[in-house]
Amino acid sequence: MRFQSRPPKLTSPFILSLIALFSVLVPAVMLPAMAHAQEGTLDKSEPKGITVEEIIKRFSIKEKAFKEARDQYTFRQDVKVMTLDGDTPDGYYQQVFDVTFDDKGRKIKNVVYAPQPTLQRLMMTEEDFDDIENRLPFVLTSDEIGEYDILYVGQQKQDELSTYVFDVAPKQIVGKKRYFQGRIWVDDHDFQIVETYGKTVPDIRKKKGNENLFPKFTTWREQIDGQYWFPTYTRAEDTLKFSMEDIKIREIIKYTNYRRFGSKSKITFEGQEVQKGTEQKKSEDQKQPEPQKPQ
Repeated sequence: MRFQSRPPKLTSPFILSLIALFSVLVPAVMLPAMAHAQEGTLDKSEPKGITVEEIIKRFSIKEKAFKEARDQYTFRQDVKVMTLDGDTPDGYYQQVFDVTFDDKGRKIKNVVYAPQPTLQRLMMTEEDFDDIENRLPFVLTSDEIGEYDILYVGQQKQDELSTYVFDVAPKQIVGKKRYFQGRIWVDDHDFQIVETYGKTVPDIRKKKGNENLFPKFTTWREQIDGQYWFPTYTRAEDTLKFSMEDIKIREIIKYTNYRRFGSKSKITFEGQEVQKGTEQKKSEDQKQPEPQKPQ
């Protein structure tokens, strides 16, 4: 997010409208925070019955399958960004859009709600929108794992889930490419990421007054269709330290209404189409003549 000079003091009706909006958001903000507080004690012992290398290999393969599967789902994404003056909201951005497919099976985004933004001390940047789409729902696949240093931290309970915990950081920053840096929790049964905490890197500081900074965030996933752990909620609350001013922000992103796309969609797992054999057998069965009825 890029810093903008502070505007004249906001009028009372505007502040009151933001306070009313914020009060509506509080229950949604607090629910994941309470779930996060139910973490168990971090057990730093080595995993039993499996090596760290095998865990990393298995979850990176599962993450690739998850990424391919999510590309075959429609869903709604609700993005809210708020700047705070102390505890008082003084700027707001929201966009709600549906991720769907056109008649040729290409993914498209349809904006369904986008009120006029009131952010005045910050400006949303191209990197912000790219991060919201691609890095806040962080995926670490077998294709990308070589770009990161991955450190095993231990094992920890997340509500009813038993998880392996890893710290993740890019080995190097290449060109203008953006990365995730932070901590991930991997379910020890499904070997998929169920929670992510960290930030996107690098921050961009070209010169004083021309800085593009990014907040720490947490993304929670839930199991969809009994198989894939898809992101359902992201929350960021951080103070961005610009050279001109510190700005406190809150960011809330919801992912809802996941629906498997229609007949042309294909889910792959470990490089193979899951339903290919089933569909081929069905096609062969349809070609066989029906047996004659007894006379």
